[in-house]
Amino acid sequence: MAAVKVSGPKKVVAVDDAAVAVMVAKGRWALAVQSFLALSVVALCALLYAPRFFSAPEPHGAIVGFFAPRSTSGASSVEQLGLEHVGLGGGDADREGGGAPRQVLDNQVGSPCSSLTSHSICCDRSDYHSDVCFMAGDVRTDAASLSLLLFPPAAPAGGAAAVAVEERIRPYTRKWDGYITKTIHEVRLRAARPEEAAAHRCDVRHDAPVIVMTAGGYSHNLFHVFNDGFLPLWLTVQHLRRRVVLAVLAYSPRWAGTYGEIISGLSGYHVVDLLRDRRTHCFPGAIVGTRYHDYLAVNSTRLRDSKTIVDFHRFLADAYDEQPKDSSGSQPAATPPGRPRLGIVSRRGRRVIENQSAVARLAASVGFDVDIMETATGAPLSAVYASVSSYDALVGVHGADLTTLLFLRPGRAALAQIAPLGIALLSRNLFGVPASRMGLRYEQYDVSAAESSLSRRYPPGHVVVADPARARREQGGKEWELVEHVYLRGQNVSLDLDRFRETLARMHSRLKEEPQGQVPKSADALPKI
Repeated sequence: MAAVKVSGPKKVVAVDDAAVAVMVAKGRWALAVQSFLALSVVALCALLYAPRFFSAPEPHGAIVGFFAPRSTSGASSVEQLGLEHVGLGGGDADREGGGAPRQVLDNQVGSPCSSLTSHSICCDRSDYHSDVCFMAGDVRTDAASLSLLLFPPAAPAGGAAAVAVEERIRPYTRKWDGYITKTIHEVRLRAARPEEAAAHRCDVRHDAPVIVMTAGGYSHNLFHVFNDGFLPLWLTVQHLRRRVVLAVLAYSPRWAGTYGEIISGLSGYHVVDLLRDRRTHCFPGAIVGTRYHDYLAVNSTRLRDSKTIVDFHRFLADAYDEQPKDSSGSQPAATPPGRPRLGIVSRRGRRVIENQSAVARLAASVGFDVDIMETATGAPLSAVYASVSSYDALVGVHGADLTTLLFLRPGRAALAQIAPLGIALLSRNLFGVPASRMGLRYEQYDVSAAESSLSRRYPPGHVVVADPARARREQGGKEWELVEHVYLRGQNVSLDLDRFRETLARMHSRLKEEPQGQVPKSADALPKI
């Protein structure tokens, strides 16, 4: 017999030795059961989650989905990607038998690549301005050769060998311009052999296709940045709804910083610096190059989803986080009762309005609230967007800064372009036609010989001043040199205030008296000007 003290009221309880042994045994059995259950839970967690930790490639883990949701299995992930659930796409070398559904990468109507089959390469070189190539399947970068390699799925024993295919492309929208095209890096697209997979294992695996573009070319000029770069890029990938990775040639932090909002609006992923990133990036598909429709143009009839230049303006509005839109997606009417706002583009160096202060006073006397829009100030593009989008009208001499017409409100704002001597038609084609297609009220003021500084540079009656069309014809094959060095780089303007008043008054009257214009549904429905 043994005496054991128990907490509670003070008393001594007598307990038999055998009973004590039974109690101890029961306690050990309960502890063993609890330990077994805990170990089972740990083992189950290890089975479920270990692959997520141990399958990440070394030395760099995957960074996909940093700005966007990771891909999920099933049709829902395909819908998020804007892709059709047909066929099989490529996977990593370790799982070549499966993979993602084939991607509908080409949004162009009538393209030979719009029905791209799985594990194939297709290039559309039919356009005068740009070549575009597409790859469906297991695509991997090879930094050493600046190539994209397409790996086939695992072939059955005795199956036919993959056909060797190679394409080369310089991804820029001015392929006819040999001077600039030779500065664009050439990218190789190649069908790889299965045995090459071991040497090209994925360091970074992405769950979205890649588009290869360049930040080079004429990227110092705002017109070319949009006309050759971002507008064609939007045309090519907007249907993917940001589920696309930008792989950029001639990448620079300055480029990324200047256009960061637009880049983020196009892609929900980190940009890949294709020339400096030596890792192997893997994608379920690829686009190399961008589509081009015309100067600052979106041809709705060439797109499956019938987008227009107005949709590109809405994209910019979203990128710069403008005020909320109404349920129709259009901007709210911004012209309040009172004086409409007019921005005057103030250029420096060439094509300057020499009597700009007098022009500003004239505009104020006509009835505008006038803002002088300084250029080349280093202001962020978001600030430029905020200013221009608040204007009811924009006035400026022909030049790259008028590309900001894309920031004006479609169907509601006006643009008055001052065309210097000798380039009236060029001015109309580059900015007048796009403005009209966008639904802007457009005015063009063609400068006379007396208003051009060329009248002081050349003697009276000189052909350059008296007959610019004849002067260009006489240059033969060097016509553009005359246009560039004389009419574009060599003149300023001093406007005839009485004559220019008529343009301002007409624009003011339309803004004040006409009902707000309707946003055009299709660029192709608009008349040519």
